[in-house]
Amino acid sequence: MTYDAGHYDVIVIGAGHAGVEAGLASARMGAKTLMLTLNLDMIAFMPCNPSIGGPAKGIVVREIDALGGAMAKVIDKTHIQMRMLNTGKGPAVQALRAQADKPLYIKEMKNIIENEENLTIRQGMVNELIVENGVCKGVITESKAAYSAETVIITTGTFMRGKVLMGDLEYESGPNNQRVSVKLSEHLEELGFELTRFKTGTPPRVNSHTIDYSKTEIQPGDEKPQSFSYETTEYITDQIPCWLTYTNEFTHEIINENLSLSAMYSGMKRGTGPRYCPSIEDKIVRFNDKPRHQIFLEPEGRDTEEVYVQGLSTSLPESIQHDMVRSVEGLENAEIMRAGYAIEYDAVVPTQLWPTLETKKIAGLYTAGQINGTSGYEEAAAQGIMAGINAAAKVLGKDPVILDRSQAYIGVLIDDLVTKGTNEPYRLLTSRAEYRLLLRHDNADLRLSETANDLGLITEARYQKFVEKKRLVEEDKKRLNKLIIKPSEAINQVMEEAGATPLKEAVKAYDLLKRPELSYDIIEQMIEPNPELSEEMKEQVGIQIKYEGYIKKAYEQVARMLKMEDKKIPDDIDYDEIGGIATEAKEKLKKVRPLSVGQASRISGVNPADVSILLVYIEQGNIARMAN
Repeated sequence: MTYDAGHYDVIVIGAGHAGVEAGLASARMGAKTLMLTLNLDMIAFMPCNPSIGGPAKGIVVREIDALGGAMAKVIDKTHIQMRMLNTGKGPAVQALRAQADKPLYIKEMKNIIENEENLTIRQGMVNELIVENGVCKGVITESKAAYSAETVIITTGTFMRGKVLMGDLEYESGPNNQRVSVKLSEHLEELGFELTRFKTGTPPRVNSHTIDYSKTEIQPGDEKPQSFSYETTEYITDQIPCWLTYTNEFTHEIINENLSLSAMYSGMKRGTGPRYCPSIEDKIVRFNDKPRHQIFLEPEGRDTEEVYVQGLSTSLPESIQHDMVRSVEGLENAEIMRAGYAIEYDAVVPTQLWPTLETKKIAGLYTAGQINGTSGYEEAAAQGIMAGINAAAKVLGKDPVILDRSQAYIGVLIDDLVTKGTNEPYRLLTSRAEYRLLLRHDNADLRLSETANDLGLITEARYQKFVEKKRLVEEDKKRLNKLIIKPSEAINQVMEEAGATPLKEAVKAYDLLKRPELSYDIIEQMIEPNPELSEEMKEQVGIQIKYEGYIKKAYEQVARMLKMEDKKIPDDIDYDEIGGIATEAKEKLKKVRPLSVGQASRISGVNPADVSILLVYIEQGNIARMAN
């Protein structure tokens, strides 16, 4: 017999990276929110790599911050090292990556959640949903607590029917030997949801005292202070280095001789693993021509001796893992503190979701994070904040929020999932974004602050600071367009030192900045500096001017794309009535139920000819309705 445990506007199941962002966004929008988690000591836990950011992912963290999320602030306060990646390349692919202090990250995130107004957090296992007439009305826990709600968000990560695999060892478990959710997974199947089986893995952790660092290459953090959050003002300077080593012929020999013992290759593995984060067994088999593979030794925190052996993810038996680890240079005497393992889990096929992350089958029910088939903390957090925003918006009577592909990597991520689906754990890459020059590390606030302010996700003080930054950047661009730099001995000395051709005639500072070898800092040596501009603003001015032509072309492409997005598909459309569309295309269109012609064009199996026929059908239908 259940008991009435209370009513909430939004209930979030899970408190991983998706769950915390969902709960915080919902609460900050004014919705009374409950977060239920299996373990209060594992909030925002990092079961795999102890890091946040990286290519594309780091930009997502900036976007989450621009929307008022917590991930950026917490990693800024708890990292042990931070680096800007791809600095030798263009701004479209530059991104921050930080090594996290894992225990401290959990502590800081838990503190934020516990002190958030409108947010209640409780420990409990959710076994089923309360569904009435196709609408989700709440949840029931294993302790028979019945919580009613207007909307529910499932963010269970890799815990649904999770199984740990290590050699021939197999047992039910979530990450880090946590309890696993079985009944909720079965309940979703009973409700008619299509689930798939995915796999992820993790490497051994070794004791730092047993590593010979003299045989490895040091990987220090950047000396220049960096931050993910636009609000960070205090920076960590006492960074801890990571270390680089490599596998070798002996390592590969051990792995090849024992492939049959790996859960990956012994037939036990059923789930599909992540292509872009393969196990060491995968690497050896797929890239057998490579004599070695990189191994990064990453400390898991300041107050622990555990070191994460990045690049050695495995599901080999524990006994083989000892030999494999000790074959690596610098790890000859390494002691494993935690063995590596693979974990299989259930995921929801994401084409069953609307772009708001609400399920098509049950109204008021949302899913976010690894349950939707993604990999990575950043992808999970991105979905979490959008699910939280949309669940709260539904309750509060506000319009749903859908970010398009030209507005944010978050938009690319969600559109890919709900439109194309995924047959393997999805990882966000810069190559997935058509307009990546517009989706840069430096301009996430310019892209998303207005949305965050409209939703009440950021403070008025923060918004006004953003408005002032935007004004100063625009005014400085106008200033540089008026400033004339004339040739002189001093000016040409600066030019020559920068590797640029000396000036022969006067030129605008604005035009000079477009030269590839000249940065804003170099231009500043030739003109009166602008004391109102921060380093971040100078970077923004420099990028906007230097890449002006490319950015303009990208916006022209976006304008064409948005015309297709504006062509909405009627809710009551019957694809079977449309002649000329291929059978496969009809099946995909009926399954995905795209909201626009633009979304329809991105569905796998729907070709340009199908889109053209669909477009004509819709336009003819509109004409017919207008005539009536």
